[in-house]
Amino acid sequence: MNGKDTQQQTSYEDRRTLERLVPAWLEETERHDSAAAREARTGWERGSLSDRSAQDLAHWVTARVTDTGFNEEEGPQVEGAVRITPADKETVHRWLTGQGHRI
Repeated sequence: MNGKDTQQQTSYEDRRTLERLVPAWLEETERHDSAAAREARTGWERGSLSDRSAQDLAHWVTARVTDTGFNEEEGPQVEGAVRITPADKETVHRWLTGQGHRI
């Protein structure tokens, strides 16, 4: 299955989640590693991330889950440009797996 076929099978809701989160990931990556950000942006625009970029995205979304259900006293408090729920993380991981990446 190629990237185009996989994109056609991605639900509208999943696609909206990806389109909300990937730009935040790319922006953060750009601040820390411009070469990695260029590689990731090119892959995203072409509909196929490299294995390195896919792993970076998977780790990023996991580390950035902000809606954890914890209260202030329990932690953790993750600051970021976008709100990321555990369901968002699962959506990104599901999409990456559907693209043939191992998470």
